[in-house]
Amino acid sequence: MPFRYTLRQLEYFVAVGKAGSISAASDVLNVSSPSISAAITQLEVEFGLNLFVREHARGLSLTKAGHKFLERTEFVLKEAEQLTTLAGEITGKVQGILSVGCLMTFAQIILPGLRREFEDTYPNVRIEQRELNQADIFSQLRRAEVDVALTYDLDIPTDLEFCPLQSLPPYVVVNEGHPLAGQHELRIDDLKDSPMVLLDLPYSGEYFLSFFQEANIKPNIAERTRDMSVMRSLVANGFGFSIVNIRPLNSLSPDGKKLIFIPLSGNVRPMRLGLLKTRMEKETNTMGAFIKHCEQAVTSGMLPGLCSQEPD
Repeated sequence: MPFRYTLRQLEYFVAVGKAGSISAASDVLNVSSPSISAAITQLEVEFGLNLFVREHARGLSLTKAGHKFLERTEFVLKEAEQLTTLAGEITGKVQGILSVGCLMTFAQIILPGLRREFEDTYPNVRIEQRELNQADIFSQLRRAEVDVALTYDLDIPTDLEFCPLQSLPPYVVVNEGHPLAGQHELRIDDLKDSPMVLLDLPYSGEYFLSFFQEANIKPNIAERTRDMSVMRSLVANGFGFSIVNIRPLNSLSPDGKKLIFIPLSGNVRPMRLGLLKTRMEKETNTMGAFIKHCEQAVTSGMLPGLCSQEPD
């Protein structure tokens, strides 16, 4: 007798397997816990095995069979997505799931708005977003875990294709009480004695430090962080200056203190924001529509943090 189960039930199984509990999966999927529980029970009945060990204090944990099923189920769901994409290619429609990676330094500023406008324009598309550092973007593109990524042109490998969208000059970020806060522009020489809060992400950290290396200056790194929000709060509370290429729409740190953004002049290379994909990847209708959407957003000035005016 053929198995009776749905792709939706398989999606619930994967969500529970990754979340570790039905209630956590319910929050992720926005589906009621009883519906998810019933789906898991139905799958176990259909397959004739236990996919989870039920532990009252620890929730659900995958059995050995469950681990194997989870890996295969993710593959099945991915193939099902490809069928939707194929149908779109045949009919010329923009539909299906598009997995979009985004560099974590600006994901919170740029990606949600882009995603909202794109999904409103193309209601048959669902974007899966991933906030990643540059190294993970390279890796996940190569493994086809993301279809396209928004990132900077930092050490792009030859097997990946970068499509530039916008050139972004660097800014020095200080708090109101910093000795350099009143300057209209700064050079690297002006920063040599000041404590620095380094946004220390793969490739990004090397980019910021390259300014000092080219000027034969050793930066005074007082703090390191991989979190953009933490960096802004450290700067706002007087732990040092930092350097950024994306400016938020307002000049407040996460804890409500004022930040000042000062252009960094001299021989400093701007970042280029763009879209990254594999060279071998065939561009689907959905991916092409998303790329065009990003290009139009930059041209029209819709993207926050990329406009020329100073933040309020």
